[in-house]
Amino acid sequence: MDDAVSEASEKLGVASNISEEVRVFFERVSSEIAKIVVGQEELVTTALIALVSGGHVLIEGVPGLGKTLFVKTLGQVIGCKFGRIQFTADLMPSDVTGAPIFDMKLQDFRFRPGPVFVQLLLADEINRSPAKTHAALLEIMQESRVTIDGVTHPVPNPFLVFATQNPLESEGTYSLPEAQLDRFMFKAMVSYPSEEEEARVLEMHSRKVDMARHLETQVENVSSAQTIQDLIHKVSQVRIEPKLLQYVNRIVRATRTWPTFHLGASPRAGLSLIQGARALAAFRGRDYAVPDDVAEIVLPTLRHRVVLGAEAEVEGLSIDQELRTLLKSIEVPRT
Repeated sequence: MDDAVSEASEKLGVASNISEEVRVFFERVSSEIAKIVVGQEELVTTALIALVSGGHVLIEGVPGLGKTLFVKTLGQVIGCKFGRIQFTADLMPSDVTGAPIFDMKLQDFRFRPGPVFVQLLLADEINRSPAKTHAALLEIMQESRVTIDGVTHPVPNPFLVFATQNPLESEGTYSLPEAQLDRFMFKAMVSYPSEEEEARVLEMHSRKVDMARHLETQVENVSSAQTIQDLIHKVSQVRIEPKLLQYVNRIVRATRTWPTFHLGASPRAGLSLIQGARALAAFRGRDYAVPDDVAEIVLPTLRHRVVLGAEAEVEGLSIDQELRTLLKSIEVPRT
């Protein structure tokens, strides 16, 4: 009996150490990002949750709100190989993945990797390209590999895509297909800053400086690719009680019968909620998740996976407000 108690205490101590390590990582990275990026708490939190969960993030907002700057800053802070693709109307799939190039010396074709072969990829203004280019990212985001002429080329680990898009009302934008939207763990909304935050932006960034140099000198590297891989494994050990699993299941299934939704969320949404709740619990220094962790990430997890019906759109209803109403209708378990 004493041995069993001792073993249980030892496991509890290990779990506590893991959650404490993840909490310290979250606070250090958030602190470094705040040196460059003002506000945008939802964006920072969801991006870091995705980072330690192996997910991808879609970031939506009008031009000029610092979406690209945020991802560049994150890449500098976590010490991962960073790459950027500017999506345009004439961007071809081979411009993303790479293509075979004829080598005159070898008199044969060799594969030249595209810009996607990095650990942190910024897909800038992704919805300005046509569907065939979007499709080039699908296998990469899901399988972390590129297949060219029957040959598979793995991308580096960890591999995370942060895609920015402008609102669909903007000129020259395309709607992303549901299959690709579902590959993103979160959709973060970037809104206009408050008056105080905008004043800080003007104070911090009004001087003409070399931003790459500025990031190198002002932001400290506090992590590495291997550290991220280790954190992904440690976050997966955060406990999820059966009651919490049922809570997530009820939320996701409710989206499929909600009267104002034309399309509900897939099972992948439930997996994202569970993984995200684990990460958020670890960020808060806990080795177990609670219903509040799930509720906090329902909007970024589901807002891009459900579609409003025609009548709801005519009435001017918003997906976020409908999701809040849906969440209130689900009984919260006691854990």
